[in-house]
Amino acid sequence: MGAGSSAGRIRPVSAFLAPGLAAPESVYLHLRRSGAAPLSVMPESRNPCMKKFYSLFATLLVLAIALWVGRTLWVDYMDTPWTRDGRVRADIINVAADVSGTVVDVPVRDNQWVKRGDLLMQIDPEHYRIAVRQAQALLASRKATWEMRKLNAKRRADMDELVISAENREDAGNVATSALADYQLAQAQLEAAELNLSRTRVLAAVDGYVTNLNVHRGDYARIGEAKMAVVDMNSFWVYGFFEETKLPHLNVGDPADMQLMSGEVLKGHVESIARGIYDRDNPQSRELIADVNPTFNWVRLAQRVPVRIHLDAVPEGVLLAAGMTCTVIVSPVDG
Repeated sequence: MGAGSSAGRIRPVSAFLAPGLAAPESVYLHLRRSGAAPLSVMPESRNPCMKKFYSLFATLLVLAIALWVGRTLWVDYMDTPWTRDGRVRADIINVAADVSGTVVDVPVRDNQWVKRGDLLMQIDPEHYRIAVRQAQALLASRKATWEMRKLNAKRRADMDELVISAENREDAGNVATSALADYQLAQAQLEAAELNLSRTRVLAAVDGYVTNLNVHRGDYARIGEAKMAVVDMNSFWVYGFFEETKLPHLNVGDPADMQLMSGEVLKGHVESIARGIYDRDNPQSRELIADVNPTFNWVRLAQRVPVRIHLDAVPEGVLLAAGMTCTVIVSPVDG
């Protein structure tokens, strides 16, 4: 009974420790009083596994986001018709004299705004005024000759056949007809002389800005020799050079946005698409047969095709000049 009672008795842990050693309970209480965390075996074994899991999950998440962003950008680049190779164009009228002569007046300056009908250049008109007076005098002479011969032919036609022969009557009529032709020729010469006189005043054909002014008072102007140019301010459009891979997404009438290098945005729409570009690798022979050269290129670059963009409106204050660059983005109507 005594042995059983001693065997079933629970003894404290301190009874098995060597003298001078603190019991685990006292160590635990000491750590709690000092504010340190209690010792634990299970959390230490779980923390590395959780860290590895979170690290792997974060890596996979970042990789998935990167793949999604990359695919989105690639699809947007391949499917969205846009190009940074855009050029602002305009109708540029080369101003040349239609008659030759000395320039006596140039009332415009380079980059000056002009309206249609404004005087750009005045050529000495004296020689052409003299030509007009000569043509007027010749016309008066030819008219008098024609009227005289017409009257003579009429008088001969009224004579009796016994007085004048049929041959003389016919000759008088032919002479009158020839005089009429000379009179009409003189009329045309007078009109040409008056036209040349009016052409001594070189006028602006459109509203726009004078550019590349290369004429001064005292210069000699020759027929067809351009002396200046006028940029038609009502004719601006944009040429966007799109890669051939993006042409299937373009249609005439699709709206387009054009951003200039200065930051302004213009609105427009696709007006037309070019149907041919120069092929440097396929020159035509003399027989008009294609001379195809063998190529060994593994990488083929997409050719760029001009697409004409019509400007719907130019915002107030936006300065446009032919030759400016812009970025063109077309928004297809069908998607």
